Amino acid sequence: MGHLVLLVPTESADVPIGSSAIEALARLGVTTVSLAADQHTTAIILEGWAFDPARSGAAIEALGGSHEATRTLQPIAHMAVSAAPRQGGILP
Repeated sequence: MGHLVLLVPTESADVPIGSSAIEALARLGVTTVSLAADQHTTAIILEGWAFDPARSGAAIEALGGSHEATRTLQPIAHMAVSAAPRQGGILP
């Protein structure tokens, strides 16, 4: 699954998640958009099985963002964590 995090200064992070932006992201293969923010930075997290993070420029444009004001983070690792109960073994 392709993942991309776009970091935008909060003061310039007017994230237009309207129908045209959603359609453009869907054409890029994005299936999930998440937002997180603090007082300084807004993070836009894009995910999709057919999404290629190398196309970050097109994703920034789809959201109406500025290439100069946006930092992109490529994923390094993605893992699932299970809360399965311990069954024997030697760990405490």
